[in-house]
Parts: sequence; C-alpha cells; structure tokens
Amino acid sequence: ALRAASDDPVVEIGPGAGALTGILAEKFSRVAAIEVDPRAVELVEVNHPGVTVLLADVLTFDYRDMAKRTGSSLHIIGNLPYNITSQILFSLLDVADVLDEAVVMMQYEVAQRIVAEPSTKAYGILSVALQLQSRPTFLFPVSPHVFRPKPDVRSAVVRFDFSQKPLMAADADPLWTRRVIRTAFNQRRKTLRNSLKPLEEEINHFVPDIWASKRAEELAPEDFVRLARYLQSGS
Repeated sequence: ALRAASDDPVVEIGPGAGALTGILAEKFSRVAAIEVDPRAVELVEVNHPGVTVLLADVLTFDYRDMAKRTGSSLHIIGNLPYNITSQILFSLLDVADVLDEAVVMMQYEVAQRIVAEPSTKAYGILSVALQLQSRPTFLFPVSPHVFRPKPDVRSAVVRFDFSQKPLMAADADPLWTRRVIRTAFNQRRKTLRNSLKPLEEEINHFVPDIWASKRAEELAPEDFVRLARYLQSGS
C-alpha cells in the first residue's frame, strides 16, 4: 500500500524486532526506523545494517529536520502502539506539510472513527482533524490470529494521503481549528451554542445562527474550518 518510489525516504515507526523493516529494506534504498527501546535498536542495527535506526520518542521526533536533510517529503509506515495511536496521528498532522503519505496499522475501532462520516456515532475529533489535513482510506482489517501473542482486539490498516490539497484552507489556523473541534466534541450531545460557550466568552465572538442549534457531529470537516475562522475573526 505504500506508494513510495524505491529511492524515496521511508520512515518506519516502531520497528520492534524488525519483521517489517527487512521487507522495507529490500524495496527501498533510504529506510529509517524510529525506536524508543535500545534493545530493539541494537537488534535492528545488527540484522539490517542498511537501515538508519534512530533511538527516539516518536511523539517528539523532528520529522521536519529529517525531511530537510533528505530533501524530500517523507513516507511513514508502521504498526502503531495502540495506546498512543491518537497522539502519534496528531503529531503527524503537526508536520503534514513535510509528509507525502502514511500507511499504519492501528486498532480496528480507531480506524473506523478516522474514516467515519458526519452524523454517525463513530464521527468525532479524529475524523474531522484527519480528514481536514489528509485523505484517509481504510485499506483492510487484520485478524488477531496473525499476531503472536494473539491480542484481544482487531486491527486495521489505514493509508493517509498528505500529497493532495487539504480541506484546511491556508488562512485557517490549524491549532485554533483543532481547539474548536475538541471543544465542540467534548460535549457532543450539546448544541454548538452551548458546547462552544467557553470559547465565545474568551474571544467575544459568537457561533452564527446557521450552526448554533446544531451538534458537533452534524458538521462536515470543512464546516469546522469555516466556523473556526469565523470565531477567530468575527467574519
């Protein structure tokens, strides 16, 4: 599913013992792996000497610096740690402008939330944020039976295309827009008139009538950009 050319920079998140790393090294000439466990780093270095293994925390890793040094947008791949999947995905959004794509495995239910449509139960913060700054595609489910040891949850692989023009307009502040999204969904059963009241009081701009009586789950991702821009500028 990774669409990188053979000489594109490929970055694997969490190689572990290197099961995927070896396959990547056969297909791509510039593979780097980010690993927080020194033992795994040593193992991958020994077994895959052509791979650049970086001892680092994926949540604080400097993707911009790597993109600058490689002179190209990055292609991300990996089996994400399920307990910090959301944090990793948001960290990728923060550097979306230097990414070309990401193909990652995660818990099945999280994958469903990412590609969910408005006015559905699964639609939420992850859906809106990731659909605004990428084009996520649910690729395929992964059975628990292919893991050792067998987990208690199902998995799925999702591809994020960062190369297409995002719905997030150039004049919209991504961090402010994300804050509006989070605040709206934190009380998703309330209307936006009520759920966004803390932000209204802070900036002295108010949710326009066209959205005031709606709930967060009723707005499409692009609506949140328009709403965030209105709240920030008053127009």
